[in-house]
Amino acid sequence: MYDQTRAQQPADQPRDVMGHRASGQAPLIPSDEGTKIVRRLGRAVNTFADAPRESLEEAEGAFDDATAQLMDVLAEQRRTLREGWQDQDPETRVAELHRALRQYREITQRLLRL
Repeated sequence: MYDQTRAQQPADQPRDVMGHRASGQAPLIPSDEGTKIVRRLGRAVNTFADAPRESLEEAEGAFDDATAQLMDVLAEQRRTLREGWQDQDPETRVAELHRALRQYREITQRLLRL
């Protein structure tokens, strides 16, 4: 049966670092950087039998990179959101403030799902 709604969706939906279709929201860490981190973890796993300590150090480095990038992305999103409402005229429209509130809620919920 023909599904018109489905047919109108783009075929090239973004994919996450594991190749799965994205859920509609961009990944918190850009996919090229996420791919690099996943590769580092893969190397760590694959070299564990021959060099366990070095493998763990590689995995720790990948974790550190992922958390640092996540913190950078979150700090930038926070800065952008704050600029949108903090220094606004006291007469800022309630709709604009409500949009900012929704954005805070969405990013916080994404963090809680990690």
